[in-house]
Amino acid sequence: MKKNAVVIVEMGLRDGLQNEKHVLDADTRVEFARRLITAGSKRLELGAFVSPKWVPQMAGTSEVVSKALALQKAGDLPKKMEFSVLVPNERGMMDAIESGVKEVAIFAACSESFSLKNINCSIDESFERFKPVMALAKKHKIKVRGYLSTCFGCPFEGKVPEARVVKLAERMNKLGVYEISIGDTIGVANVGQVESLFKKLKKVVPVKKLAAHFHDTRGQALANILEAYKVGVRVFDASLGGLGGCPYAPGAAGNVATEDVVYMFQGMGIKTGLDLQKLIDIYPWMTEKIQHTLPSKVGKVGILKPLGAVTPS
Repeated sequence: MKKNAVVIVEMGLRDGLQNEKHVLDADTRVEFARRLITAGSKRLELGAFVSPKWVPQMAGTSEVVSKALALQKAGDLPKKMEFSVLVPNERGMMDAIESGVKEVAIFAACSESFSLKNINCSIDESFERFKPVMALAKKHKIKVRGYLSTCFGCPFEGKVPEARVVKLAERMNKLGVYEISIGDTIGVANVGQVESLFKKLKKVVPVKKLAAHFHDTRGQALANILEAYKVGVRVFDASLGGLGGCPYAPGAAGNVATEDVVYMFQGMGIKTGLDLQKLIDIYPWMTEKIQHTLPSKVGKVGILKPLGAVTPS
């Protein structure tokens, strides 16, 4: 990665859509992916192999993956695109292998209460579920990304101890994941927490393997991203328009908006590889598809256009 560059991992198709009341069909989701790729996205999470009974918005993920890979094979999408899917267990991993995708993501919580609410098992039990997933990944040469949720606070337990987050990050790293995304699931983090936690995490996990995943519930996401950047993090999760939220985190707002993040970094002279105007152009299309406005600031108002020459009167 270049010194003055960051990577944005697009969450809109999975974390972004999983809490939306209006469910999008596979073709619309593939079109969403195509538009994001046209805007420069290189890493997209296409969906999740979870039970449609619990997360109906993710039904049809296999179809989305199949169509996206077919477009890629036909040359209609870039060959270097990195598509991934979320898998909760061995069953989900088998579905991912069958789909042909070459990257998956696993997830664990830093709060026992949230783990039980979200995936119906304890934190230790969730790590036991990862073992067959990692074995299958190794056998089929599939990359694995790891998520840790509720790293800064839990909707059921309140503040989460930093020491627990660090311990779990170290544990996940030892599993063999190539990257660990540190998540502020309910958007409770502040700059002080971000600085403190990531400095501790860097001591047990190389900073190049750390990513940051902030929700914007309290309007702190951009400030937190900037602080994580100052500490050395260079990979950030975001969602077009600020889509998102978690079905198991009451009151949590969506992910930080991709276009807001790009606007900030672009103003700092830091490259993202994304075309800001093309991202903004997706905003009205997506609001129409999900049938409500989205919280993105830049998506709503756009960017300041240069004024033309003014003729004196």
